[in-house]
Amino acid sequence: MSGGSYFANAGVFLIDTMFGIYILAVMLRFFLQLVRADFYNPLCQAIVTVTNPPLKPLRRIVPPMGKIDTSSIVLLLLLQIISSYLVFFFLGVGPNFAGVLISAVAELINKAIYLFIFAIVIQIVVSWISPGTYNPIIGVIDTLTAPIMRPARNALPPMGGIDLSPMLVIIGLTLSAMLVVAPLRDLGRSLL
Repeated sequence: MSGGSYFANAGVFLIDTMFGIYILAVMLRFFLQLVRADFYNPLCQAIVTVTNPPLKPLRRIVPPMGKIDTSSIVLLLLLQIISSYLVFFFLGVGPNFAGVLISAVAELINKAIYLFIFAIVIQIVVSWISPGTYNPIIGVIDTLTAPIMRPARNALPPMGGIDLSPMLVIIGLTLSAMLVVAPLRDLGRSLL
């Protein structure tokens, strides 16, 4: 491996990390608005503070569509496209826009899926360690996952005090990553 590829790998890692953290914050804000989370919660306030600078001016240009904050979706897509272009620049690849756009959409869907999987795993661990205690962060996670956990709990009620519905949701989310994200990534790569 040449010295240039070490720098390229380090550059890709930094871009993925920096953009990934901010994309996660914007994505959390979008989903928390969608589920009408308590925005007086300290975690929600921190997310709003971090994401307001680009979203406030963008909201003047991109109006919401009903309950959907389209400016957050546009910001997510723009950030992911910029991140992808920077990664391709470091790797020395000259991509076309259609390939980058499809790859960006696939990556955002993948990040959303793993955000929910991670949130559910946190719920599981907290239910083992300290069941019944309240924490503001756990309250936000419960609110965030409630819309996808509710149907699973209806389909698979607790058996003998054991709730297997998180496993059902994680399996469903993982399958959607395999059946939706993977084909989109392949299509995006074929267009690059």
